[in-house]
Amino acid sequence: MTIDFDSMAQFTDTVAGDNRDPYPELAVKRRETPVELKVQLGYDLSERLTATVYQYDDVATVLRDNETYSSGAIRDLMAVVMGPYVLVGMDEPEHKRHRHLVSQAFRAKTLAHWEEDLMGDVIDELIDNFAARGTAELVREFTFRFPVQVIAEVLGVPRTDHAQFHEYAVQIINVAADPENGIKAGAAMREYLVDHVEARRKQPGSDVISDLVASEIDGERLDDEEIYSFLRLLLPAGAETTYRAAGNFIFGLLTHTDQLEMLRADRSLMPQAIEEAIRWETPLLITNRRCLRDTELHGVEIPEGADVIPHVGSANHDETRWDNPEQFDITREPQPQIAFGLGPHMCLGMHLARLELKVAVNRLIDRLPNLRLDPAGNDPHIHGERFRSPTSLPILFG
Repeated sequence: MTIDFDSMAQFTDTVAGDNRDPYPELAVKRRETPVELKVQLGYDLSERLTATVYQYDDVATVLRDNETYSSGAIRDLMAVVMGPYVLVGMDEPEHKRHRHLVSQAFRAKTLAHWEEDLMGDVIDELIDNFAARGTAELVREFTFRFPVQVIAEVLGVPRTDHAQFHEYAVQIINVAADPENGIKAGAAMREYLVDHVEARRKQPGSDVISDLVASEIDGERLDDEEIYSFLRLLLPAGAETTYRAAGNFIFGLLTHTDQLEMLRADRSLMPQAIEEAIRWETPLLITNRRCLRDTELHGVEIPEGADVIPHVGSANHDETRWDNPEQFDITREPQPQIAFGLGPHMCLGMHLARLELKVAVNRLIDRLPNLRLDPAGNDPHIHGERFRSPTSLPILFG
C-alpha cells in the first residue's frame, strides 16, 4: 500500500495557504500593532474576539503564563480527533501529571537507541530508492515519508501499516479544514490502537506503546483512553511538523550552497544549523490560547474569554533579537528560537525532531555527492501562512 502524495500534498497545501513571503507584513505588525485585537473567525467558524501577538517577548509571555492564557482552546479543537486527554490542550495540574507519565517514553537512553538502530535504517531505505538515479524529488520521495515511518517504528507499528498511519496523520492534523474525514481518522486510529495496546500490556517490547503502558509515577498509571489520546497526538505532530521542518532545512541549504559546503566540511555546525533552519522557516507559525481573565499585554487590554494567537513565526523573525532575521545563516550567533514553545508546553518531541533532522541531512550529504537543486525543476519554494514548507525539492547529484 502506498499513500497518494499528490492528493495529500494538495490537501495540506490548501490548509497551509500559498503565501510565499509573509515576513514583510509580519515585520509591519511587530512594529505597528504588536498585539492586534480584532474580531475574526475562530476554528469553529464562529466570530471571536482575537488578540494576535507578534513580538518575541510578548509571545514568550503568553506561552509561559498558563494561568492567564489557557491551552484549553486547543483541546476544544482537537478532542474530536484525539480524544479527551489532549496533552497540548491541558492546563495545570492535569498537564503536569500527564506530561510526567508520557515523558518517560522519551528518555535520553531511548532517543540514543532510536538514532542508532532505527532512524538510519528508515532513512537509508528511502534514499536507496533513488540513489542510483542521479535525480530525485525530495519532498515526494523523502521528507514527506521518513518522519511518519520513524514515528510508526517508534510506536512498534508494522511496516505494512505505515501508509495507513500517514493518511491518519494528515487527516487528524487538518481536522479544522475537513472535520468529517478528520473525525473518521481519529476514530479509526483509536480502534486500530486497541489491539496494539493490549498486546504490549501482555508482552512488552522496546517501543513507545510498551513504555506508556508500563509508565508509573507514585503509583499512578495512564489509563487506556489517556494512552490513545497521546498516541493520536504523537502521530500527526511527529509526522506533519517534522516533514515540513526537514523540507525547509534542506531548501535552505540547497539555496545557500556556501552553507551546504560549510556544513559538509564541518558537521559540528549541525546543531546550530538545525536551530537556524527552524527559526528561519518555522514549520508551524501559530498556536492558540484562551484568555482566562482580563489582562493587558503590550498596552492592549485583552478581556476574559478572548482567543489569543501567539504568532511563533513572527517571533522567530523579531529584529530585536536577530540581525537580518529573513536571512538563513547557519553561522549566526546562537540565540534560542521559539518554534518548540516555552514554559510548561515546551514540545515533548523536540529532541526526537532534532535527531531526525540531523540523521536525515547527514545521510543526504554523505550519500548524494554534489547535491544540488535541479535547475529544470518546477519552481521550488517555501510557502504557507499557518504551516510552511516546500511542495517540491527537485535535486541532481553525482
